[in-house]
Amino acid sequence: MPAQTVTPDTGQSPRATSPTVELLRSRKLMIFVMLGLTAGVVLWLTGLTTALAVTAYLVLSVVIVITASGMVRDLMHGHWGLDVLAVIAMIATLAVHEYVAGLIIALMLTGGEALEDLAARRASRELDQLLTRAPAFAGRIHPVTGEVERVAIEEVAVGDALLVRSSEILPVDGLLLSDHATIDESSVTGEPIPASCRAGDPVLSGTVNGTTSFTMRAQKVAADSNYASIVRLVEEAVESRAPMVRLADRYALPFTAVSLLIAGLAWFLSGDPVRFAEVLVVATPCPLLIAAPVAFMGGMSSAAKLNVIIKDGGVLEVLARVRSAAFDKTGTLTQGKADVVDLHPASRTASETLRLAAAAEQYSVHVFADPIVAAARTHQLELPEVTHADEVATNGVLASLVGGAVVRVGKPAFIEEVTGPIARPALQAGETAVYVAVGDELAGVIILSDPIRPNAADTVTRLREAGVTEIAMVTGDVTSTAESVAHAVGIQTAHAETTPRTKVEIVQAMRPRPVLMVGDGINDAPVLAAADVGIAMAGRGATAASESAAAVITSNDIARVADVAYVSRRTVQIALQSIWMGIVISVGLMLVAAFGYLPAVVGALLQEIVDLVAIVCALRALRAHKGARRDRVTGHEPPAG
Repeated sequence: MPAQTVTPDTGQSPRATSPTVELLRSRKLMIFVMLGLTAGVVLWLTGLTTALAVTAYLVLSVVIVITASGMVRDLMHGHWGLDVLAVIAMIATLAVHEYVAGLIIALMLTGGEALEDLAARRASRELDQLLTRAPAFAGRIHPVTGEVERVAIEEVAVGDALLVRSSEILPVDGLLLSDHATIDESSVTGEPIPASCRAGDPVLSGTVNGTTSFTMRAQKVAADSNYASIVRLVEEAVESRAPMVRLADRYALPFTAVSLLIAGLAWFLSGDPVRFAEVLVVATPCPLLIAAPVAFMGGMSSAAKLNVIIKDGGVLEVLARVRSAAFDKTGTLTQGKADVVDLHPASRTASETLRLAAAAEQYSVHVFADPIVAAARTHQLELPEVTHADEVATNGVLASLVGGAVVRVGKPAFIEEVTGPIARPALQAGETAVYVAVGDELAGVIILSDPIRPNAADTVTRLREAGVTEIAMVTGDVTSTAESVAHAVGIQTAHAETTPRTKVEIVQAMRPRPVLMVGDGINDAPVLAAADVGIAMAGRGATAASESAAAVITSNDIARVADVAYVSRRTVQIALQSIWMGIVISVGLMLVAAFGYLPAVVGALLQEIVDLVAIVCALRALRAHKGARRDRVTGHEPPAG
């Protein structure tokens, strides 16, 4: 597959470029300012005013130029940030020779930006990791010699015969040449039951060979195949998302206006320009710049304690405002695996039917084999010894037992070959029947189903209680199964038999916004990227969904969706409390400075204390996960505090 680049949503203002470059730049600038402040304090204490001035002008000029350049780019995009006030304050301190105060402001500004970048980049991954799952090579069969040669995936041409070994990912779209094959399509279609294919059937790239080796003929090159189209969908979805705006920047314009008004009046009424600088020193928005990223880092840590990895701090803010949600079915609302749910005995007892079926299924690679064997072991059944077993393509298993008995396990038509017509039990949506015969008699019928996750219905209820008004299911499964599962978990709207592209269209059309999408598998990667917030269920192993989602649940528990929604709301609440506390204290200090009772250096040091108080307040988000656990136990959101 040709190399492709998937650019993730950074969650930052338009000035953000490479995440790594931005983070390194912010850290280096903070260290540079820290060294400058240290040197400035030493020079100030030793009375070397000229050297202090030179140091301050050098350090502050660098900070002002870098900050102002980013500020201008933001303003050109229509984005007004708190950096404007900080730049004016630093220029004012230079103008009135309050050098140490200016250096303190620069340190708080650069330290806040470095902390914000760290919060935003924590646990993030580039979406182009989606490509790591795609095979880099294919086994091409030479048309003359018949030898299998290993070639780069880009070299596969339409019409090439390919060998796909057991458990390998199909490299391109094509047609099956072998008589039969079992293809695991769960990562692409979301359907947990492998598809039984016969010669001439189409097969898709990205799916997995679930049986012995088979041959296929390429119908498309890698770039045009199913997997590549999914990657392109992810790219399109990511590019369509708007960038986030920093939480504190929403208060930038009014706070800047109030600060400049107070500073201007203080200068005008006193006639002393130093008064202007003294007001702006305590008006610098350091608490606003620091409170939100610290709270978001705390929220991300809380989420991690709940086995949810948040890739970007801004995700918490969007998740806190979610008003619509969409769920995939297989592997999300359901466990994504078949289980034995019922036994209908015929000529043999239920236990005997299960015991005989498990003995034969030990030698099968079919998806139903493992749950049948597991059910027999759960009931501590002793399996009879098998002398010979054959898997009959697309039909079932034929096994000979010690003593001469012959057991058939599989489809009804396979059983009717020896028993004649048999009664077929009525099945609920999502259920499948496996028939068992001994000799020419029907022994019984085993019913399997993909069970709903235990906490699925409770999760839907908790999201509704949290203000999510529209909840839907989007799945590639058949309508009857989809509607049955949706009804069981309390979802009224079910979109069945969807493709990756129609899933994207459905989620993009959902209202009100923002929209949350929860899913797993490659087929969910585009819709997870297209949603305002995508959460991947990765408890059964990392998939492409993990790379496209904004958050990943690493445990196999869907209740974590409601848990992280609570953590997000609590985190934003704490961030806002910290921001408003910083605003109130800053305005109070500005009024004190306006009357001349707060020298610039003292004001800058007091601002440090305000920063410390804001950080301590914001760190309460580290305990947000405890509230989520209480909410999960009681079914009600705990009071704020």
